[in-house]
Amino acid sequence: MTTDDLKGQAIGVAGFVDYAQGAVVSKTLLDKKAGTLTLFSFDEGQGLSEHTSPYDATVLVVEGEATLVIGGKPVKARAGELVIMPAGVPHELRAERRFKMLLIMIREKAAE
Repeated sequence: MTTDDLKGQAIGVAGFVDYAQGAVVSKTLLDKKAGTLTLFSFDEGQGLSEHTSPYDATVLVVEGEATLVIGGKPVKARAGELVIMPAGVPHELRAERRFKMLLIMIREKAAE
């Protein structure tokens, strides 16, 4: 199924990416110049190490629960909750249990 197949219909995103033992799995749903939508699954104990982004990054927890650390502050998020991580602020996340998330990256318009 391509991203064009997803347009114009309601989709259950949790089913678009499976869990893999001891791994992080990602599937890009949309990749445009303006931004991306990427679905992730994290097995228990997996995560993303600390990094920064030049753009705000938005996480929507689709299934389970995650702990994000944003600028040194832990933030717990559960299914159905949204966390906006500000641009330029170091952040990381870890799965204390399996979870799935949709990462929404919207790039700012370049200066003209």
